Amino acid sequence: MSVTQHAEPAVTAPPASGPEAADGRTARRPLALRLLARPEVGVLLGAAAVYVFFLVAAPPVRDGGSMANVLYQSSTIGIMAIPVALLMIGGEFDLSAGVAVITSALTASMLSYQLSVNVWVGAVLALVVSLAIGFLNGWLVVRTGLPSFLITLGSFLGLQGVNLAVTKLVTGNVATDDISDMDGFAQAKKIFASTFDIGGVQVKITVVYWLVFAALATWMLLRTRYGNWIFAVGGDKESSRAVGVPVNFTKISLFMLVGLGAWFVGMHQLFTFNTVQSGEGVGQELIFIAAAVIGGCLLTGGAGSAIGPVFGAFMFGMVQQGIVYAGWNPDWFKAFMGVMLLGAVLINQYIQRSATRR
Repeated sequence: MSVTQHAEPAVTAPPASGPEAADGRTARRPLALRLLARPEVGVLLGAAAVYVFFLVAAPPVRDGGSMANVLYQSSTIGIMAIPVALLMIGGEFDLSAGVAVITSALTASMLSYQLSVNVWVGAVLALVVSLAIGFLNGWLVVRTGLPSFLITLGSFLGLQGVNLAVTKLVTGNVATDDISDMDGFAQAKKIFASTFDIGGVQVKITVVYWLVFAALATWMLLRTRYGNWIFAVGGDKESSRAVGVPVNFTKISLFMLVGLGAWFVGMHQLFTFNTVQSGEGVGQELIFIAAAVIGGCLLTGGAGSAIGPVFGAFMFGMVQQGIVYAGWNPDWFKAFMGVMLLGAVLINQYIQRSATRR
């Protein structure tokens, strides 16, 4: 006699509802973690802390005129930090950005003065030169496959030498001639270097340009196909190319955007001071990059925003002017810059890990 065993049908209990059933992949993260995942949130908190610190340590900062100076200093950094940040999101660096500003200003000044033409002619030709420098940097990067760090380091050294050598050759001096009495100067100054009054406080027009450029860059990153391309090529250029993203065009155009920013800041400097010192600009590229990194742009590319560098630039402007208003040795600025950069990298790393932890 055989015994037959019958297996009872398995009863599957319906999944429980509610937060207890959600695993690490589907659970909705707390609002705080979702906010911290935004690259600009950490730097916003840091900028607020720096601002409060100098409000206490340097009472002159509380004056409207002093804050206007802080915003002006921040804007000259921030206008360049925005395209530098976009380039970093795209996975590249540009170490020539600082001296490229001076190259643009020197080109416009010397061409206008030596050829005795309207300053707008010099400005337009300087724009062509700035875009050409950006194009050359980008083209070399995509054609050779070499790291942009090396390509733009070569551009940095080359432009630094050309700025000094050509200026001495053309003007016989290390600075360009004064162009303030030339045709078109007054009109150009109104566009690039004017001031306007707010409640009795004189504010530089660059502050407005800085915020407008940040808004345009944010819209471009978040609402256009080109913005998607920037994030894609910074994250994985080979995968991006496989799905049809024009990788070479995107990278070259990002370098040209840095050239456009260098031209704009160069024109501001030229029409503010009427003349240009050929040896300036060295070291500024590190401040632009640091403002972008502090603003949440990852060194590896593929992540970041255009708003974060606005707060990063504000932190630099606040520290640079706050040290002066506090009566401290200005040499401490570089020390603050190093601490802020290192702190930002560590904080960004911690935030990214916390925000993505299951």
